[in-house]
Amino acid sequence: MNLVPKRLLGVVAVVALVAACSSTEATPTSAPASGEPTPEASATPAPVTINWWHITTGEPGKTIFQGIADAYTAEHPWVTINITVLENEAFKTKLNTSLQSGEAPDLFQSWGGGTMAQQAEAGYLQDITSSIADWSDTLGGALSIYSYNGKVYGVPWDMGMIGFWYNKAAFTKAGISAPPTTWSEFLTDVQMLKDSGIAPLAIAGKDMWPSMHLWTYLILRQAGYEALQQMIQTGDWNTDACKAAGDEVVKLNALSPYQDGYKSATYDNEAAAVGNGKAAMELMGQWAPGVEANNSADGKGLGDDLGWFAFPGVEGGKGDPTDGVGGGNGIAVGKDAPAEAIDFLKFFSSVPNAQKIMDPDETGNSMGLSPVKGTDGSVLPATLQMVLAGVNNAKHIQLYLDQATDSAMGTAINKATVALFLGASTPEKVCQEITTAASL
Repeated sequence: MNLVPKRLLGVVAVVALVAACSSTEATPTSAPASGEPTPEASATPAPVTINWWHITTGEPGKTIFQGIADAYTAEHPWVTINITVLENEAFKTKLNTSLQSGEAPDLFQSWGGGTMAQQAEAGYLQDITSSIADWSDTLGGALSIYSYNGKVYGVPWDMGMIGFWYNKAAFTKAGISAPPTTWSEFLTDVQMLKDSGIAPLAIAGKDMWPSMHLWTYLILRQAGYEALQQMIQTGDWNTDACKAAGDEVVKLNALSPYQDGYKSATYDNEAAAVGNGKAAMELMGQWAPGVEANNSADGKGLGDDLGWFAFPGVEGGKGDPTDGVGGGNGIAVGKDAPAEAIDFLKFFSSVPNAQKIMDPDETGNSMGLSPVKGTDGSVLPATLQMVLAGVNNAKHIQLYLDQATDSAMGTAINKATVALFLGASTPEKVCQEITTAASL
């Protein structure tokens, strides 16, 4: 699978070619009747436009995506791919409006899970199960996140796990010899980092979702994967595990561990705090190194000083300390997308193009972790190899809660949990608010 897939003819060309072949087989030596035009050997495919929306605003991803689209259209000159690049929250708002108005893009950013299932139920997506059957096995288990009721509505291009990205030099300065393996050690390290003169942990209070992952991990570590699944499926979050997770957040808050201005910070602000050495850690996904570099003053981030460690275990917890919170990125297919859009996804998911997602750029940052079989992960920086190892070692990967549920429920979870980190709520109130949202 080291070759880019061969160019496919458009639907018009295929029909014309089949018709021509049938006629030739019937009368191989016959000539056209007098006065009739000689049939053309082939037809030019009709022009096709593919509208693709994605949220990869930074480098190297933005350029990689444009390059893949340009390579496809060079091989398929009748196809035009119009790319719209949007910031995360702006994308969600614009997509919802477009779907409801019946003007959905052909291809668009998707995280799978509950939101995708809701879109499929509403008839906004195209079932591509049979269309990708001849190459879907190259995507492995990651494809399941883009499946609903046995049907596939999109494809993944990135899969990873949330963990702590940390400044190794800052840890050394604070007297921390190794990353923590327990929550108690983590809290101790937070205090040591603060005493050394650096903000221990960066969060984005305005964007809400980044801090939600920390709360999710505390439930996962204390109660276990099955207990968390039970809360998601029943909608009952008034549990001891939910409240206990909130209690641990309160303990963390008491240490005043966050960067200056965290209450109004966006995710880019959070990443900049780490990339510029103003904060020692952030809990984030596999995309973090690139975003930190893009938002740093020199465009390089921490470089070799950037490390990664898995979320620590909680003493006495029932959860497996290898389990992770994670997911990735993918591309969903709008209901009216042309056949060429599916063919482009095949081209996009070929090994050569998937490898571009894995390969580090000149700063050592990779766009993501491709799930495509045949890609070489050994080219990744050591930190991303650690993320891959974390994914491979995990018995369970819990999809991000704001994606494992529908959009309304995801928003409710984000709002309720961020309020706890901002000191504007209580553990009990968080659990009740989420339970109330689930009942609506």
